[in-house]
Amino acid sequence: MPVTFTHFISTLDAYAPLLLLGVCVTLQLALLSVLLGLLLGLLGAAAKLSGLRLLRLWAQLYTTLVRGVPDLLLMLLIFYGAQTGLSRLTRALGWDYIEIDPLSAGVLTLGFIYGAYFTETFRGALLAVPRGQFQAAKALGMTFTQGFVHVVFPQMMRLALPGLGNNWMVLLKATALVSVIGLADLIKVAQMAGKGSQLLLPFLLLAALIYLLSSSVSNLALRWLERRYGVGAQEPSR
Repeated sequence: MPVTFTHFISTLDAYAPLLLLGVCVTLQLALLSVLLGLLLGLLGAAAKLSGLRLLRLWAQLYTTLVRGVPDLLLMLLIFYGAQTGLSRLTRALGWDYIEIDPLSAGVLTLGFIYGAYFTETFRGALLAVPRGQFQAAKALGMTFTQGFVHVVFPQMMRLALPGLGNNWMVLLKATALVSVIGLADLIKVAQMAGKGSQLLLPFLLLAALIYLLSSSVSNLALRWLERRYGVGAQEPSR
């Protein structure tokens, strides 16, 4: 065991740039995906609470589809299905072949998947905000947009943050799924380094430690956000 550990430490220097690249790709994938997911979540929540029945139907279909189909299967369907459809379209139009890169496919897939979960989180948070807040903002002379941004949104975020935080933690771990479509994320490069050095287990354990560290930092950031949006909402001390 000491020999193996020494070998691992000496080998780590050679693969450190590759691992650093994998960490950067994983964080880039997670951040871009959560931004897309938040946007889709806000739009989905607005659609579910809309007075238009067609919008509510599409939003319900969206969340039902995502929650009923495994993430890995959705990723494969979107990656290979979109590539097949794009190839047929370019061939029909006489254009050059266009290939969807794994990072874009990963962002679109994870954003699409977690947008459905964010939809339910935002919908519940919006329903929990008293409707009188909109009327109060209007009485102060605010437009609907100003009232939402300055009055309703902070209250909604305070209520939504626990659910958003949980989904972010799951999304961060779900980035590992993208390795199956060829993206050089942390898991992929850890496997490559492990197989190349014949130290697969130590490199996988290192990847697990990096994910654990990322989750711990995320927890600290989420607690700060909860305190930030919870200002003025705490119960008075007795």
